[in-house]
Amino acid sequence: METTSRVGVQAPAAEGGQQLPFVRGTVDGYLQASFPWYGLDEAFTGPRWLMHVGTAADGAVEHGSIGNGEEPSVRSEATEDKERFAVVVTVAANPVRRSPDGTGLLEATSVSSAAWLAGVGLLSFTWPGQMDHTLRDDWLDQQTETAWVLADDLSGPAWSTLSLPVDGVPTPFHYRESEFGWVLAGSTQAGVHVGAYGRGMSAYGLGFAVVRDFAAYA
Repeated sequence: METTSRVGVQAPAAEGGQQLPFVRGTVDGYLQASFPWYGLDEAFTGPRWLMHVGTAADGAVEHGSIGNGEEPSVRSEATEDKERFAVVVTVAANPVRRSPDGTGLLEATSVSSAAWLAGVGLLSFTWPGQMDHTLRDDWLDQQTETAWVLADDLSGPAWSTLSLPVDGVPTPFHYRESEFGWVLAGSTQAGVHVGAYGRGMSAYGLGFAVVRDFAAYA
């Protein structure tokens, strides 16, 4: 895939190699971005929380995630039917461009970038109930590669089309479901790509809007 990067999208590892579900972020990184951030619109009245931002090779903020609903843990047989959350991923729409030192090119971003980040984000909260800890890395590698391939083929049979409001405007999204939850991705009129993933909350009733005030997410 030439449209996105795998850098910086996996959850950090805790002592002993176990994956942490997420590290709660601060508002500073979000405020440094040159693009608008998206979250669920005002129809959603539940908790909202910051997650993390990702940077490009030149240090500029390029993408980030914002949580809505219950702060999820890694999925297990005890939690899989109880958690209700949706995470919104915003990706700056960047063309191919030269690196600051002039020695190379920075990759472009696209809707596939948002689909990839959303797919891997969902995996970070997923742990098959019967799997031994020692096998999780192999499982994650396999599933991450699958998410990569799927994100690179948004017109393929794994995806359907779903129309959802973005800043009040009906907007088409690529949408897929799996045993782990759902993933969607599309573009906005504000010039960014938006992805989302979740579990326990139906994607069909969601709407997205620009975050005007981060106070609700602190």
